[in-house]
Amino acid sequence: MPDVITLGEPLVEFIDKHKRGAFTELSEFIGPFPSGAPAIFADAVARLKVSSALIGVVGKDEFGTLLLDRLRNDGVDISHIRIAENYTTGTAFVTYSPSGSRKFIFHLRHAAAGQLSPRDADEEFIKSAKVLHIMGSALSLSQSSKEACYKALEIAVEYGIKISLDPNVRPELLSVEEIRRICKPVLEKAYLVLPSGEEAMMLTGGKSPDEACRMLIDMGVKMVALKRGAEGSTIYTEEKVLPIPAFKVEEIEPTGAGDIYDGAFIVGLINEWPLNRVGLFANAAGAISVTRVGPIDSCPYLEEVEKLISTRLL
Repeated sequence: MPDVITLGEPLVEFIDKHKRGAFTELSEFIGPFPSGAPAIFADAVARLKVSSALIGVVGKDEFGTLLLDRLRNDGVDISHIRIAENYTTGTAFVTYSPSGSRKFIFHLRHAAAGQLSPRDADEEFIKSAKVLHIMGSALSLSQSSKEACYKALEIAVEYGIKISLDPNVRPELLSVEEIRRICKPVLEKAYLVLPSGEEAMMLTGGKSPDEACRMLIDMGVKMVALKRGAEGSTIYTEEKVLPIPAFKVEEIEPTGAGDIYDGAFIVGLINEWPLNRVGLFANAAGAISVTRVGPIDSCPYLEEVEKLISTRLL
């Protein structure tokens, strides 16, 4: 049985080659790239040598085959990815504004990904995991997907499995207020939360990322890993606040970096490393990922992360 399980939307992604900043202008898109936040996360964990699984739904088409092949080849347990014959595999298109911010157009809710349901959350499969990772994107995807996440959450609580939450805000799918509401049941049971500063403030109403993370700890979360992009990350617990330095790299494509950070952080926790090493490992994995194109394609291997860390320690 896998140590780490997540559930949600496997999809393929098309990236605006010329970064026009708008979908109303003629451009060229490259792809398909295997993607989807939970799929990226699961693949990152597997490449970093911890067993992982994805629970999700793909269509009976070549995009679905592309996803299944990539995940399987990277060592992800795909035994609970269902193939829905009457639906197409989910897709996403991404473009960039001059400031570097991204815009997405998704076809998910009415695609195969949106058909994830509580029946896909198999108790016998989930109960032996060490960590259940839930993402805001999966909670906001569809009513049935949200119910599947809540069922998995109930199983995890019953069997004493640690729960991690990445708010993974997707304003393209639901409003921030709705995302806060649907994340609340998971947040109340979460051992670990991995937000950006904006997401931490969204979840709590805190006026700064630091205040928001401290509020999450006061709410009962045991650990918060605040993702700060080029500035590194900060780990919060009841006992300490631990800033973790960034690795300086040249960014090419950031999509998936946060999901890869999540996976690397949880790999470190499962390996029972000191928190400073966990944070450094996660920062290094995220840094490597932004130097490559393609969300799952950018997932680093264990040897690559260790090599980058060794350059800092020399």
